[in-house]
Amino acid sequence: MAQIKQLYGSAVALVRPLLGAPGVRGIALLGLCAAYLQGGFNKLTDFAGAMAEMQHFGLRPAGMFAAGTIALEFGASLMVLAGIYRWIGALVLAGFTLMATFIANRYWELLPPERFMAANSFYEHPGLVGGFLLVAWHDIRESAA
Repeated sequence: MAQIKQLYGSAVALVRPLLGAPGVRGIALLGLCAAYLQGGFNKLTDFAGAMAEMQHFGLRPAGMFAAGTIALEFGASLMVLAGIYRWIGALVLAGFTLMATFIANRYWELLPPERFMAANSFYEHPGLVGGFLLVAWHDIRESAA
């Protein structure tokens, strides 16, 4: 047991300078927000495609939902990245991701092989939700200290 604790302590000492570097937090937050920034950019540059996507998922009026999605993806991501009410931006993206998962990845309605890919995508999204909940939790704890 003592050897395991010593090995663990050595591993922490080795990794701490890397993970404790100032830029790592920003890179991690950018990684969490990357899909939303890319999605917002794609929808903004192909608004007709964004509206077609909304119609495909039964969201009407499509233009309003597309514009709202763009604003949400950019706005909440910028809140997270800039640290301005980061916890609110993180909760918005968590809620949006959870809702979008049930709208866009209804794998139980599909037949194989599409079901397999949609199920994988469905179950990956709770990981993003958890990541955003962790960001919100950390931000709230940090602001209380």
